[in-house]
Formats: sequence, C-alpha cells, structure tokens
Amino acid sequence: MKNERILLVNRPKGAPQKSDFRFEETSTPALESNQVLLKTIYLSVDPYMRGRMSDRKSYVPPFQLNEPISGGIVGQVVESRSGELAEGDFVIGNLAWQKYNVASDAEVRKLDPSLAPLTANLGVLGMTGLTAYFGLLDIGNPQEGETVVVSGAAGAVGTIVGQIAKIKGARVVGIAGSDEKISYLKDELGFDAAINYKTENVYEALKAACPDGVDVYFDNVGGEISDSVLALINKGARIPVCGQIALYNLEKADVGPRMQSQILINSALMKGFIVSDYAAHFEEGAIELAKWVKEGKISYSENIIDGFENTIDAFLGLFSGENTGKQLVKVAEPENV
Repeated sequence: MKNERILLVNRPKGAPQKSDFRFEETSTPALESNQVLLKTIYLSVDPYMRGRMSDRKSYVPPFQLNEPISGGIVGQVVESRSGELAEGDFVIGNLAWQKYNVASDAEVRKLDPSLAPLTANLGVLGMTGLTAYFGLLDIGNPQEGETVVVSGAAGAVGTIVGQIAKIKGARVVGIAGSDEKISYLKDELGFDAAINYKTENVYEALKAACPDGVDVYFDNVGGEISDSVLALINKGARIPVCGQIALYNLEKADVGPRMQSQILINSALMKGFIVSDYAAHFEEGAIELAKWVKEGKISYSENIIDGFENTIDAFLGLFSGENTGKQLVKVAEPENV
C-alpha cells in the first residue's frame, strides 16, 4: 500500500525550519503474526519533540536523522493478523508520523470511542492530562486557599493544571501570550487572574495578582518568566518543572538570575519530572480525570489542523504560541464511528 511519512533530515539550529523535515513516499510492509495495519486518524505534536531533534542526552533518545519522527497517534485498524485487534478497532500508541503504520498488538492500546472523543485520548485523558495531574498533585500538592501560578497556562498541560488546582480550592493565576488566551483562562476555565507576558511587566503584574505570594509554581516555560515567579515564592513553596519551552530553541546556554538562594531561604522544593515516572499509576489518574470531565469540572480545548501535509506547520506553531489547548493534526476520517 502506498504510504507517506515525515523524516527528520537536519538537526535544527535554533528554531526548527521546514527544511529540517522531508516528506517521503514509501510502501507498507506485509503483516506478520500479531501485527495490524493502522490508518492514522489523529497525530499529536508536542513541544518535547524539539528536544528529541537535538543529538544530546535527555530522558528519551534523540530522533535519528533520515528516519520518521514519532509521537502519540490514534489509528484505526484496516487489516489485522492479531487475535486482540480486529478491523475497524481504534488504538493509541507512540508511532511514526506516517499515514499508515504497522504495529504489533503489544505496541498499541485499544480505545472505546463511546467513552470519550478519540482526540481526548491524546490530550486530557492521555499524556497531556496525566502530566498535569501527577505533576501538580504529587509535586505541587496544592492546598485550599493557596496560590498556584501556571506558566504556559493556555497550552495543553497548563489549562488542565489550572482547573485541577481550582478543584483543590486554590487561587490560580495563569501566564499566557495573548489577550484572547487571557480571556479564555479567566472567562471559560475559571482562573482567578491571568497575565499577558507579551504586553505586561510579568513581575509587577504577578505582585498585584499574588498579594500573598506564590505557594505552587507549575513551570512549563523557564526563562525570564520563571525568574519573575520564583522571586515571589513563599516559605515551603513547591515548583514542579514540567517544561522549558522558552529555552528549547536556544543555541547557547541560558544565563539568568541564580535562584538557588530563593529556594534555600524559603525551604522550597523544585523538582523536575517526566510523566513516565508515574507509569504505574496511569490508570488511576485517567479514571480521576475522566470523572472530572464527565462532571463538568474540567473542560478542554483542542486546536485541530486538517491534513497530513500541514503537520510541520502545526509543530512549528507550538513555538510561536499559535495554539490554545492541545495541538493535533487530523490525518484521515475515522470510519464507523
């Protein structure tokens, strides 16, 4: 069967460019025992993928040059030699950016499209939601009446973090990059305050929005924004470090204020984490998130771009703040849903 995939052909210098990628036509191999042929329905683009494009040590191996990029994909079985999966079934897995993938039944997990929209499994009920859930509750541990600040607050993780913090009774302040996002955070998600880092002095705006200081800072961005937040932390503050999107495209090491003294004098906890650290507890997290979504306590936003040919544009848009909520690409129409 004719196929198409996206290869990484250059390691980006600074911000990724379209020339760092190449579309390639190929064919799908014949199925072996316990394998399925999957048509990609939705694929996820995520900031962490930028780190995998550089050849340096990280928590996951780098993407290989002239090989397909991979990420979260919802696919539909179009041919099966598996006893576990039948034609028409929907699955999720970490698979190549291709229109069609061949995978073993052990590499994917079957989905029930009647329980939640297919896209939710790549967002609020998937790695995105679980990242917010475990990072905030295990490391941040927000208490009723405390102040929680979230950077990258209008992104896929940040929107869920803020809503979980509200469920726990905290005061929530978000930092985002447009007036539209600020309105979304306050008017639709119930954030108590929100700061536009592109038009406001973040430090001064934070002082006004957090008169009692900051008890929990969920850090998605790093850089100067995080410097401003960390200057306002309280005694015993907790800082889950989830991402550093402001630094991903830098060619030289970032130099800024040294915040160790703030951590020391406030007896604060600053801990980095990867969602896979909590793999043994994914099921309990997904159950709780699904319950909150069903009860209307968590809403979620998706920015879906149509067409496999627009995948690179969708990815590059992450670094210019074009998306609100989870960024997805719709590759094909699902059948029999």
